Amino acid sequence: MILHKGEILFRQGESGSLYRLVSGLLKIVRLHEDGTPTLVNIIVPNEIIPHHSLISPNPNYGTAIALVTCEVEVLPAAAWYRDLEANPAKCRDIALLLQDKLRMMQKRIDQLTEVAPADKLSKLRNWFASYFKDVPLTELLTQDEIAQFVGLRRETVNRVLRSQAEAKLPAGPKNS
Repeated sequence: MILHKGEILFRQGESGSLYRLVSGLLKIVRLHEDGTPTLVNIIVPNEIIPHHSLISPNPNYGTAIALVTCEVEVLPAAAWYRDLEANPAKCRDIALLLQDKLRMMQKRIDQLTEVAPADKLSKLRNWFASYFKDVPLTELLTQDEIAQFVGLRRETVNRVLRSQAEAKLPAGPKNS
């Protein structure tokens, strides 16, 4: 299945199939009771989601939205759980998948522990560049989402992005 930027793979609260992201990036957004969306996760190629349903079915924790064009393999839930029952060794494979996700989340925590906002953004940019070298971070995420993901205020993200952009501009003529 192909999803284009902005298309929804599944919604918060729904149950159903599992999915393997073949290519692209997905964001997981959780909608709070007051309607406020919060970016809670980024899904990268070869991840199987939703993570919390890999062993047993559960309603989706958030809504999965394509950040770029994505290729997704649908894994029907009934077949997935039947195969899990018939093949206990598959549980080890799932544990390894979750271990990889935990390592990725630990790297994200490292981003959050940076003191300087510019360093937080730099680490996030580098991480995204490992998947999409030619796509600016701000084309994938809004300033609010960037702020949520690295533990900053949107205003701080805006200020740092603006100062980094100004630093890259060639020096112009000085006013006398």
